Amino acid sequence: MGDKLVVIGQGYVGLPLAMRAVEAGFDVVGLDVDAWRVKRLNAAESYIEDVGDDVLAEARRSGRYLAATDYSRAADFDVCVITVPTPLRDGVPDLRHITEAGRSIAPFVRPGATVVLESTTYPGTTEEHLRGVLEEGSELRTPEDFSLGYSPERIDPGNPRWRLENTPKIVSGIDPASLRKVQDFYERIVEHAVPVSSPRVAELCKLLENTFRHVNVALVNELSIFAEQLGIDVWEAIDAASTKPFGYMRFTPGPGVGGHCLPIDPSYLSWKVKRSLGHNFRFVELANDINDHMPDYVVHRLSLSLNRQGKPMLRSKILALGLAYKKNTGDIRESPAIEVVKALIKLGAEVKAADPHVDAHPLPGGLSLVEATAWEMAQADMVVVLTDHDRFDYEMVQRAAAYVFDTRNRCRGPNVERL
Repeated sequence: MGDKLVVIGQGYVGLPLAMRAVEAGFDVVGLDVDAWRVKRLNAAESYIEDVGDDVLAEARRSGRYLAATDYSRAADFDVCVITVPTPLRDGVPDLRHITEAGRSIAPFVRPGATVVLESTTYPGTTEEHLRGVLEEGSELRTPEDFSLGYSPERIDPGNPRWRLENTPKIVSGIDPASLRKVQDFYERIVEHAVPVSSPRVAELCKLLENTFRHVNVALVNELSIFAEQLGIDVWEAIDAASTKPFGYMRFTPGPGVGGHCLPIDPSYLSWKVKRSLGHNFRFVELANDINDHMPDYVVHRLSLSLNRQGKPMLRSKILALGLAYKKNTGDIRESPAIEVVKALIKLGAEVKAADPHVDAHPLPGGLSLVEATAWEMAQADMVVVLTDHDRFDYEMVQRAAAYVFDTRNRCRGPNVERL
């Protein structure tokens, strides 16, 4: 297998892959449509927490990494991995970015090359959609002329234990020869590749993993609502249940779900089942309903808490701790914390937010970004813990704040109310 790799998309999936491939000895071109990203990458300035500036600088110094917007840089590639977003548009999978990436790379596909899709999508996308786009644009055929496969990403931003290289990697190909080439590539990148029989199995695997988590998060979210009404501490019950060494897996409630995966991936599966089989995927639809409404429930609880203190929501000073969808990252994609903040601003609250991982420029209008200081805590009528970053000093939060509403179970004390 040759050593020129093209990675289309330099976000939370593509950039770590590109850096790991440089370490493994590949010459890597990272393609992205965002010129601002490309400029920062070539200046060794990372916007991804899991990729430090030092890692980027070393990749640039090696001469084996270049970020670009120009697809001509992909000429003579041996392997191309597509890691572009796959959003939902009005509840329907939007494959526009996959289509555009396929059309753009197709003229550079040559006999013997390998193309792998990593973007999360519904079963059948690789074989029924991407294959045709590549064949039309390249005037070649797969598997006769080039190899094609699917390998779902398993990136967990902010996770120091499970990284790209030590997380088992599902691999597939449209025929046995393609599978061998896809597997050979990833075995140079990761410690353990797990081959499956077809891209459709690999595509379903990804959706299964995230649907499993989505449904279980919805379960504990709804349980937390009913437990509060029953006067039961749901967190104590979860802690107790977690002592069982078999037949139980710990999930915890929160203000909703976010990131690219949980709010979107299960809906891809539900859409595919409905479109292909004519059936509703009731578990997914119910989980969507519960998780989608958790930000509204949090705002409702905040209103009740302020009322008990004799304060209206209008012009109340609220400090939100955390805006990212998960702790220790700056990823605000589909973040429920953002939805909570938007709703509070709409209701007339004066909202500030503290998040050491998030930049100010993509935030909602009317939101001020501040440091999580004791002074800011003391100025607020209520402090709301929305994302449980480890960099927050929760003991200081409890001491300095008049009242804390904690959706992540990080605070204790008489001035603390938990979700």
